[in-house]
Amino acid sequence: MFPIDDDNPTRITPYVTYGLIALNVLIFIYELTFSETGLTNFFYQWAVVPVQFTGAIAGNPVPILPVEPPEALTFITSQFLHGGFAHIAGNMLFLWIFGNNVEDQLGHVKFLLFYLACGILAGLTQWFFSQGSQIPSLGASGAIAGVMGAYIIRFPNVSVKTVIPIGIFPLVTNIPAYFYLGIWFFQQALYSFATLAPKTNVGMAGGGVAYWAHAGGFVFGALLAPLLGLFSQNSEA
Repeated sequence: MFPIDDDNPTRITPYVTYGLIALNVLIFIYELTFSETGLTNFFYQWAVVPVQFTGAIAGNPVPILPVEPPEALTFITSQFLHGGFAHIAGNMLFLWIFGNNVEDQLGHVKFLLFYLACGILAGLTQWFFSQGSQIPSLGASGAIAGVMGAYIIRFPNVSVKTVIPIGIFPLVTNIPAYFYLGIWFFQQALYSFATLAPKTNVGMAGGGVAYWAHAGGFVFGALLAPLLGLFSQNSEA
């Protein structure tokens, strides 16, 4: 099931949310100009490659390409890269629905800092559980998971219009945010722990989803947002 709207008006124009969506889309369009080999190299340069960061902090770099940016920088740049149309469409849909209300509460500047911080912390969570992986970790989902973590504690009872596929007749219904986002987090956490099993091919280790980044981003978002004024009525507009 996936969300298409929420019943939660804002007091401001969420310029940062719009700007983040626009930047992600523009970078994705730029990705489409690469050949397959060129795009792979681009990802290895600007996405988080866990084994490279592990080597960098141990003082034993593991270069994969001749020219690479500082490994710490990739925890930011990776947040604006996507691996396909479905990847970016899903992420931007979630950011569109949930980002504006969190930005409304935090204010533009704090929201931007919060978003980037959640993305960094989500990336570090994924790295911690896959330190030897050579698979690039990329996408906005860790940062957006942080936005969702903030949303669930600030607007738990808001109705989220949700599409539930039932055969060829999709059901559109309203679900409380705590229920929708709670199920989403439970699923990410479940798959995260499944990746720890040595004989499974689940998650980023198999070239798939960075579930630990999702679960970590969600938790950090729920913890960090209140410290930045999520429940304040006098947030910067």
